[in-house]
Amino acid sequence: MENRQKILLNKKTDAERRARTRRLIEHGAILESIFPALAGLSSEEVKVFLLAVSRLPGVPKLPQDKPQNPDTE
Repeated sequence: MENRQKILLNKKTDAERRARTRRLIEHGAILESIFPALAGLSSEEVKVFLLAVSRLPGVPKLPQDKPQNPDTE
């Protein structure tokens, strides 16, 4: 019984990891399609760029709890 629970937990953890990896890849692809020059930058340079963009006037702040998907509204 305990082994079965470990197997189920491992499957759940693996599915969550795969979902996160997929999301990160998709978000990175979207980011590079909008800002092609980012493809040649280091991770730290991308972070600095995004922080600078996030501080521009008029950039809406996303809620901290859960981002909304405009496609589902």
